Amino acid sequence: MDEAGTVKKFLFVNRKAPYGSVYALEGLEVVLISAAFDQDVGLAFLDDGVYQLAKGQNPKGIETKNFSPTYRALEGYDIEKLYVERESLEARGLTEGDLLVDVQVLGAAEMAALMDEMDVMISF
Repeated sequence: MDEAGTVKKFLFVNRKAPYGSVYALEGLEVVLISAAFDQDVGLAFLDDGVYQLAKGQNPKGIETKNFSPTYRALEGYDIEKLYVERESLEARGLTEGDLLVDVQVLGAAEMAALMDEMDVMISF
């Protein structure tokens, strides 16, 4: 909330693959912290970020913990606004059925319009 007690609309934009860097995990941690402050929190997945939501992740070969099940727990934190860009899914051969959580699939123009509505956008 700002000084007037108004809830801000936050959108966290995830563009990186889930493993190979700290961006995806760190972004998820920031999202959970933001939700604890009663803000209007949404997540958008574009580019390789769509892989963060893919079913069947198994990063044992790179000795990394699979944190993808955490996305299923977001609803318990009142984080229910998950958006995926259609073009990013299609370019990677994925469909909505390949994702481990329910999302709203938006075209690129719809995603841009959503981003324009936000008070705060943070990209990972």
